Amino acid sequence: MIDQFINFVIRPPRADYNPDQYLWEKEFTLAGRQYKRQDLEASMDLTNSRGHKLRCSHYVPSSLPEETPLPCVIYCHGNSGCRADANEAALILLPSNITVFTLDFSGSGLSDGDYVSLGWHERDDLKIVVSYLRSERQISHIGLWGRSMGAVTSLLYGAEDPSIAGMVLDSAFSNLFDLMMELVDVYKIRLPKFTVKMAVQYMRRVIQKKAKFDIMDLNCLKVAPKTFIPALFGHASDDKFIQHHHSDLIFKSYAGDKNVIKFDGDHNSSRPQFYYDSVSIFFFNVLRPPQISSACSSKLEKYSDLGDLKVGAGMDESLLYEIITGIETEPTNAASSSSSAPSILTTKPVNELISEVAPRTTLDSMVTRNNRSDSDEQSNLQDKPNGQSDECCSYTSSNRESWGRCSSLGGSDESSADCTTADNRNEATLNVLATPLKSMPQKSCDPPKEEKKKKKKKGSITPKPKHEKLEKLEALSKRLRLCILRRVHHRRNRST
Repeated sequence: MIDQFINFVIRPPRADYNPDQYLWEKEFTLAGRQYKRQDLEASMDLTNSRGHKLRCSHYVPSSLPEETPLPCVIYCHGNSGCRADANEAALILLPSNITVFTLDFSGSGLSDGDYVSLGWHERDDLKIVVSYLRSERQISHIGLWGRSMGAVTSLLYGAEDPSIAGMVLDSAFSNLFDLMMELVDVYKIRLPKFTVKMAVQYMRRVIQKKAKFDIMDLNCLKVAPKTFIPALFGHASDDKFIQHHHSDLIFKSYAGDKNVIKFDGDHNSSRPQFYYDSVSIFFFNVLRPPQISSACSSKLEKYSDLGDLKVGAGMDESLLYEIITGIETEPTNAASSSSSAPSILTTKPVNELISEVAPRTTLDSMVTRNNRSDSDEQSNLQDKPNGQSDECCSYTSSNRESWGRCSSLGGSDESSADCTTADNRNEATLNVLATPLKSMPQKSCDPPKEEKKKKKKKGSITPKPKHEKLEKLEALSKRLRLCILRRVHHRRNRST
């Protein structure tokens, strides 16, 4: 039984997998952007001091300007794990312009080696990976995300390298000796206390002979008071393998900026979405990734048919002035046959221009009332813009609007209030274009009954509305909504 326990500690079941089946594809699309997986198989640059070659993968954007370095998060798997455990990390961090590097530690997965050390030798593997990333010009800051054994590895290494920007430590144990004593009770090994201590001492000698490390040295409580890297702790409340009091002890003695999140589940259960959101916010704050492009930019590259005017997503503010001014002057120029673009005679902000356009764009001089056709077209036009705005705003797995509400990361109420004020201003701006032009309040175009009789006598006929021109205006309204949504989304990112 003791030998089985020893093998469970230093030689657990090993993950044997096919990278092409269990990892992300070589090229894949996530949140509207293209990414690729770069495998580093048996590279001489990734060989540890014991001569073991490490199998690694790096998830990066497919196309990126060379002069724009991106931050990177190294995911450290747990006991019996492998680099496939980082698939969720890639899903969460890549849309925020944070690359993800993952590896099989020595003795795990497809890497060389026969034994694991629960963090002791894995610390040296992590050092090799960090040195490799430091030599890459495309990497700016480096963060660590570890789970179980990987969390202990990150903490041990972080005590030696204060240049690490931040760490996420999920289910770390405080002391290996205390953990082994607790596991005796968990697995209901019925032995007297003094016999258990003797058995642990025997295991200590065997492990030191086979795996080349001392279990008494693996103590996170010794390094926590000397570590000042910002850290986010996480632990499941129903974890029976590594109980949550281990994280409490480390958190209490940790010297750096720290936060802790408790959630439902056990040691191996999937983590809730709010925990992943908190991790995404944490890394966004400590790594400061550059805002290169939003994931919804490809959605806005489509344009509506406005006849001779083709408006794309890359429109500048002067073009927006031109469109708004054109809407403002359209009712007065309805009878004119000139198709030249109106000149811009104002330097007012776009928000003020839009607010001025709203009451003037009544189309009372262009459109006569047609209740049946108006109601049908109005319902069709209102459904499409709403769907498009939702699609543009949901660009990543972590909702940026939740940043101000995340109290676990020390978000201030002041920033939340500022975001709310900005949202109200943007919402007021969007309300101007939230309704198709035809559904705006219109003045009554029906002439008095006496005038109708006179016109009937004279035989005059009321001219019909120009459907082609009306359709172009409706498409223009639709296009303006998309442009404003894009600017609102850009301002939210900057304010965050």
